[in-house]
Amino acid sequence: MTTARLLYPEREDQRRVRLLDGALARVEDVSAEVQGEWTGAEAFSPEFQLALPYRGLFVWEVGEDAVVGDATQALFVTGGETFRLRHPLPGGYAELIVTPSEALLDELTRPEGPRPRHHPLFRRRSRRLDARLQLLRARFLAWADGPLDPLAAEEHVVRLLRLALHPDAPPRPPARSTRRLVERAKTYLAAELGRSITLAEVASAAGASPGYLTELFRAVEGLPLHAYLNALRLSRALAELPHANDLTPLALELGFSSHSHFSARFRRAFGLTPSELRRSLRRRCPPPV
Repeated sequence: MTTARLLYPEREDQRRVRLLDGALARVEDVSAEVQGEWTGAEAFSPEFQLALPYRGLFVWEVGEDAVVGDATQALFVTGGETFRLRHPLPGGYAELIVTPSEALLDELTRPEGPRPRHHPLFRRRSRRLDARLQLLRARFLAWADGPLDPLAAEEHVVRLLRLALHPDAPPRPPARSTRRLVERAKTYLAAELGRSITLAEVASAAGASPGYLTELFRAVEGLPLHAYLNALRLSRALAELPHANDLTPLALELGFSSHSHFSARFRRAFGLTPSELRRSLRRRCPPPV
């Protein structure tokens, strides 16, 4: 497999850890700290990739599209396209990047056409992650800290790619002006994640009336603003859980009113409590395929 420039251009403060490098796929954990707003130079990826952010927020500018990347989204990178990366918020980013082999990607996208670029998700560029994919991402990151069994690792990656590429039929892409409005709303929610947020505040930051933003956001994202904010908080919790010894400060930092509120929302989304998942991730057991 050839070496490719990934979704992010090389930076001195960037950390890139190769978790898996097999015949079927390469998996890397990429992160960097960003001080203040930052826009990267034009970059290029010759390979098709799946990017799964798990910390931070950025705007991926490719072609005429500006796609918000955060822990609730999967990004589909089309090989051969140039892009820029913009960080409207300080703090940095981290994500899992999967580069499948051409043969595997052709096999998984074959129902949509002879080449991956015909797959609707590579044309749309992003989709919202459901709970299954978020758990797969968290388990892989925790599991990859220990010794990997090649067969289990490759089965896990194939499962992750298959679930990412074959969700329910995606909606029609929204207009560019609509995407910009939704981008501003998402950026505000990510910046104010740890406090109580009103609809009027989000609407003012996005530059729309509360009523219009409510309907527009639901139409584009498939869920209301408060549900998106809850998903964003829970996604951040998944990344922090393995390192958090006390869950109450984590719950408050993420904007939940209490430990019990956090646990109830978490269990409703993922089917187990934060403490149960933390124990599972810390044991670094091979994730179920």
